[in-house]
Amino acid sequence: MVVTYKDWHEMLPFALHGYRTSVRTSTGATPFSLVYGMEAVLPVEVEIPSMRVLMETELAEAEWCQNRYDQLNLIEEKRMAALCHGQLYQRRMKQAFDRKVRPREFREGDLVLKKILSFQPDSRGKWTPNYEGPYVVKRAFSGGAMTLATMDGDELPRPASPTQSTSIDRIFLAYSILDCRFKVVRENSDHCV
Repeated sequence: MVVTYKDWHEMLPFALHGYRTSVRTSTGATPFSLVYGMEAVLPVEVEIPSMRVLMETELAEAEWCQNRYDQLNLIEEKRMAALCHGQLYQRRMKQAFDRKVRPREFREGDLVLKKILSFQPDSRGKWTPNYEGPYVVKRAFSGGAMTLATMDGDELPRPASPTQSTSIDRIFLAYSILDCRFKVVRENSDHCV
């Protein structure tokens, strides 16, 4: 096993062999079988022969060559089956994701906050504001795009696209949370007096 962090390169071939000979969920096959058309012979199978190894050793050379040629002819079918399996897997993953997604619909006149997507470091650190606004939805389109305007009525130069609509939050949720906090403070202050 790995004794120190310096000898990781000695274990790399074993890790790669394990990766290449294990079945992938997305394809339903091992990467080794998709490349070579047959499953890899594990080092343990050389020491303690398995049924597969015993059957291959009993074959004559001509029979073994014919068997291998047949396997190579069927490799395209294996790859197509893996491709179909991968597409079904992607569809299942998409359905699982879509079950959790709640679509957002914005109407004209909604107050929204726009998330600031800046990856440049700011001198304020963690106190950098996460949202800018408030903005008013001037026009909402069917694909999720919308035209935003400031509270003064000045339209922003670019409409917010559907990919950006995930970074736009309704503002009434933020204000209602603040209102609840102020009500709690007012109620507590009334009780204290």
